[in-house]
Amino acid sequence: MISDAVILVIAIFGLLLLILACQRLFRARFLAAGGSAVMGSLLLAVAALLFVVSLNLHTYARLTHERPVAEIVFQQRGPQSFNATLTQVPNGEIQMFVLAGDEWQLDARVLKWKGWANLFGLDAQYRLERVSGRYRNIEQERTGERTVYGLSENPGLDLWQMTLDKPDRLPFVDAVYGNAAYMPMSDGARYEVSITQSGLIARPVNAAAQQAAGSWK
Repeated sequence: MISDAVILVIAIFGLLLLILACQRLFRARFLAAGGSAVMGSLLLAVAALLFVVSLNLHTYARLTHERPVAEIVFQQRGPQSFNATLTQVPNGEIQMFVLAGDEWQLDARVLKWKGWANLFGLDAQYRLERVSGRYRNIEQERTGERTVYGLSENPGLDLWQMTLDKPDRLPFVDAVYGNAAYMPMSDGARYEVSITQSGLIARPVNAAAQQAAGSWK
C-alpha cells in the first residue's frame, strides 16, 4: 500500500518549493521563481493523486499468503430463508443479513501488481465486496427473491475500475479480477473463508456445515 509518509514528504517538498518561489519572486528572480513554482505545483499534484489512490487502496488488505478473511454462521428462518452473521477477519466487524436461497456466496476483488511495484510495498491486495444468496434451481435463480448486500465502500480513485476501462494507462497493475466462494446454507452451519493468491476458499468448521457440504456434493 502506498505509504502515507511518502505522500507527506512529497507534499512538504512541494510546499517548500512554492515558498522558495515566493522568496525568489520578491527578489525579482523571475525565472528561478517560475521554475520553483512549477516544480512545487507538480509535486503537490503528485501528492494529491497519490493521496486519492491511497484512500481507495486503504479499503483493501494485503495478500501475501493464505489467510482467513471471514466467518459466516447461519440460522434458518423458514424455507429457503436464513439469518446470516458475517464476521470479517482480522478487524472483527460483525454484519447481519437475511439471505434467500439454498446457498450463500461471498465475492471479493483482487488487485495484483507488476513485480517492480512490489519494491514499494504493493503486495497483491484484496477486498471483500458482497455477500448474497443463491438458488440451486436455475429457474428459481432467474425469478426468485434476490438478496445481495455490499460489504465495502469505495472512496478515492478506483484503480479497479480504471484498470478495467484503460488497462494500458496503468502499467504497474498486473491484473484485477473478481473471485467468489459459495456453499450450502443450513441451520447452525458455520464456515470459515480464507483467501489465497488464487482466490477465496470456504471450509465447513462444524458438524452442521460438514453435513450440508457433504450432501451438497
